[in-house]
Amino acid sequence: MTLTAPGASDTPPHTREPEPADHAGLAILALSVGGFAIGTTEFVTMGLLPQIAEGVDISIPTGGHVISAYALGVVIGAPVLAYFGARWPRRGLLIALMSAYAVFNLASAAAGSYGVLMAARFLDGLPHGIYFGVASLVAASLVPPERTGRAVASVMLGLSVANVVGVPAATWLGQNLGWRAAYVATAMIALLTVAMVRLFVPATPADREASGRRELGAFGSLQVWLTLAAGAVGFGGMFAVYSYISPTVTDVGGLPEATVPVFLLSFGLGMVVGTWLAGELAARSVFGSLLGGAIGTMAAMLVFWAVAPYGWWLLPVVFAITTLGSVLVVNLQLRLMDVAGEAKTLGAAMNHSSLNAANALGAWLGGVVIAAGYGYRSPALVGAALSVLGIAVLLWSAAVHRRDDHSSASRS
Repeated sequence: MTLTAPGASDTPPHTREPEPADHAGLAILALSVGGFAIGTTEFVTMGLLPQIAEGVDISIPTGGHVISAYALGVVIGAPVLAYFGARWPRRGLLIALMSAYAVFNLASAAAGSYGVLMAARFLDGLPHGIYFGVASLVAASLVPPERTGRAVASVMLGLSVANVVGVPAATWLGQNLGWRAAYVATAMIALLTVAMVRLFVPATPADREASGRRELGAFGSLQVWLTLAAGAVGFGGMFAVYSYISPTVTDVGGLPEATVPVFLLSFGLGMVVGTWLAGELAARSVFGSLLGGAIGTMAAMLVFWAVAPYGWWLLPVVFAITTLGSVLVVNLQLRLMDVAGEAKTLGAAMNHSSLNAANALGAWLGGVVIAAGYGYRSPALVGAALSVLGIAVLLWSAAVHRRDDHSSASRS
């Protein structure tokens, strides 16, 4: 990616004429509904974990493996499906992915045993990353270059809104009608996405020059690996904090358990605002937004550690952490779409593999320091340290870019 001066645009170029604004808006809305379906499905499992565990006769800690199975599916699904779906027309691929998402949600609802549920959740995670990757590429192709960041952010906004609206609603549904009802509801949203994509997303011919081998070429790019590492490490801090927010609020902040949903709502609202803000900042500089988001996240983590004992003072810090984290998510997506070169499908899809790796890393390291006796504030310091590592990776990426530019100039 071209590293531009502050205020300059470094959004990815386009390969086709943009659609009229009204058609583009409906198409992007359809893609965003898919993000809403995925976000609701991914996070409602956490809200219904006690009911799910009881329903398939396992303990709650064992039930946590159901969440891990989905995350593993995301990590594996992105490269595998990008390889096999390289030559598919993008609209057809999106429809197939969302259809599969609906089927595997229904399979989750019908699961009668722990093993079947684990398999269904793993399979349901497979389309996650490539859906967002392909949807982002389609959204970017529908608008003028200066609106690329906003278009991709709009697709990702569905995931953010799901945390504010979809997850609470599906959790309520699951608590009152049984946990299986939540998965049936998310399957219906996935089918709605299928219909909307079919109606509003324009059909484009398959890229006959695309191939799985060309997509795998993305893994030969150092910049791709550095961008993935920046996400897997730098974004891990948010999950280190988010995973243990409930005991932090109650045991450290001294607030009653009934206040925890307010903090979770603050997390969700921060995601919505951060996703919108990311689109605006990307129009100026994708790389600058990444670096600024990483530095801001590091500072917010340190503030979180400092104010955790003071109860409600923690609320705006939680909002800031997810706002800055969402700026990172969107701009990591844009950067991967650019640095992957011709392997755009795999590059765009791998962002969510990277973020799920961050989820696992942050939650695990947070648990390690808590178990070591450092208390529930300590994951925030882990998060700050991970942000520093993320900043270091981004600076390494910038140095590689300058070196490559200098080499190209010398050869010419």
